[in-house]
Amino acid sequence: MDSRNHQSETKLKAVVFDLDGILANTEDLYEEACSTVLGRRGLTYDAPLRERMMGRPVVDALRIMIEAHNLSDSMEALMEECRHVLYGLMATALAPMPGVTELLDRLDAAKLPAAVATSALPEYAEYVLTRLDFKRRFRFVLTSADITHGKPDPEIYLLASRQLELSPPQMMVLEDSANGCRAAVAAGAFTVAVPNRHTAKHDFTGAQFVADTLCDPRILEALSLRSSAAN
Repeated sequence: MDSRNHQSETKLKAVVFDLDGILANTEDLYEEACSTVLGRRGLTYDAPLRERMMGRPVVDALRIMIEAHNLSDSMEALMEECRHVLYGLMATALAPMPGVTELLDRLDAAKLPAAVATSALPEYAEYVLTRLDFKRRFRFVLTSADITHGKPDPEIYLLASRQLELSPPQMMVLEDSANGCRAAVAAGAFTVAVPNRHTAKHDFTGAQFVADTLCDPRILEALSLRSSAAN
């Protein structure tokens, strides 16, 4: 194979962002919401339960919660209660994660497309991205409504690569959880783990590297973009 063609095939040409914990501080708000909901029942939202639920589609996550505490609530009732508490928190405390705006600005300047691939419900993703004024910055947003199998299954990232008309290795994926990273790695994407305090101890096997935040200069280097300090 011609080395120039190989370089073209492997060069990163797009970035796909997870939503919770990557674009927005919603992992913090989820923790508070789940603690509130379980606290009303005299129960605890502890670290092991949080680890099992994180990065999964909402129905799967709530099913884990129900089974873990043997809750008598129906899925529908628990989902509505969690939604009510979470949206109340987001109304005042929703914020972007460090480095998001700066990275999106760099991608815009370089004309590199960006997209979102999240396990969340579509109306939730719409709310978060619109409230943060991020939606306009993405070519498309994939949610749980677009797939049959949620993360850690690679389906959502394989779909993203098709919609970007790129091969998976040409796509950088930014994920904060083990389940999300497993999905991206299994899809064959260039996977970067960006853990937060909730996911710092997760297993990110297969990721190209683990970044401190989205400000990590290795992200720009991998995208062949110079850091601001170099400009």
